[in-house]
Amino acid sequence: MPGFEIFGDEEKKQVADVLETGVLFRYGFEGARNGHFKALEFEKKLCQITGSKYSHLCSSGTAALCTALNACGIGAGDEVIVPPFTFVATFEAVINAGAIPVFGEIDETLCLNPDKLSDVITSKTRAVVPVHMCGSMARIDEIKNVCDKKGLVLLEDACQSIGATYQGKALGTFGLAGCFSFDSVKTVTCGEGGGIITDNKQVYEKADQYADHGHDHLGGPDRGADDHPIIGTNYRISELNAAVGLAQLNKLDQILDTQRKNKFAIKDAMADLPEVSFRYIPDAKGDSATFLSFFLPTENRAKQIAQNLAENGVGSPYWYDNNWHYYKKWHHLKEMKRSAKLSFELADNLPDYKNIVLEESDNIIKRTISMQIMLSWTKQDLENRIQAIIKSFKG
Repeated sequence: MPGFEIFGDEEKKQVADVLETGVLFRYGFEGARNGHFKALEFEKKLCQITGSKYSHLCSSGTAALCTALNACGIGAGDEVIVPPFTFVATFEAVINAGAIPVFGEIDETLCLNPDKLSDVITSKTRAVVPVHMCGSMARIDEIKNVCDKKGLVLLEDACQSIGATYQGKALGTFGLAGCFSFDSVKTVTCGEGGGIITDNKQVYEKADQYADHGHDHLGGPDRGADDHPIIGTNYRISELNAAVGLAQLNKLDQILDTQRKNKFAIKDAMADLPEVSFRYIPDAKGDSATFLSFFLPTENRAKQIAQNLAENGVGSPYWYDNNWHYYKKWHHLKEMKRSAKLSFELADNLPDYKNIVLEESDNIIKRTISMQIMLSWTKQDLENRIQAIIKSFKG
């Protein structure tokens, strides 16, 4: 999965272009940069890949989520429905926007269950943020239908799913905006980076402004001539990070092809294991194949298999005990541990996170194991891994 597995001359060339000019800042310095605008090139390429009209590159996936929420008008006191199985950045971004994360149930896609959204929609609900976890998609068309009927903003967290599609349409393009992460262990990496895509010009303009202290970028070469239509912050990416990511983005087809072949080989080898059922993928052709996720019959058996896999050298995440990706271990959220006081809109309206009960999600995640699919595996590596997996189920 991680793009860093295939760093090569392409990344070195893109970075050298930047270092030769000495211009690391993404804006201005036209006379010195010798025509190199790596962040801008990345954004154009991302639009081409996803079919989006606009994109904006920023400093991380978290920054992308924060920027997109602001650009979509989500703020103080708004309730935002998110899944309990995600990376902590999803709810962090909601809180940092002054909004209130509300957790909905997941289904066997490992993503938000559209059939259960109505259970948590209230008069304060403003947005739904489905997370396309582990490289595959939510039932995004059904989630979109709910949002359209209820007049809610749909903002897709596709941070783990660059290159994935549903019925030929890129994940991240179903809602008002979509977000990607390009951090050090993502399919495409900038080292640190994130991206926003949208077809809405106003959302794009606000994202472009918000991530750079409100600059409208209309002042030409003189940044001091820019106006500041909104208050923003600094979520800019450097040209060096963008250069690495540009080289990686140009390898996306190669990456997806390798991931899919490796995943298929392992899944095919596991198909006859009687205890195993696989994650539901609404469109298997669109799976970016970063993980192979499967279910065991019980929690105890899942824990045992996870232990066996680790002992046989093929350790794979058992998400129910994971500190970062499932709500059961988010003690800092449950106790709302912050370094500063909450705004009154949040403090007076937060759900009781300490006593959240999500029985359907718990039942699924307790039985779930995910295997990360790597790009650097040789044919022998795959054969050895398959043998280790089969051995783990016999123990």
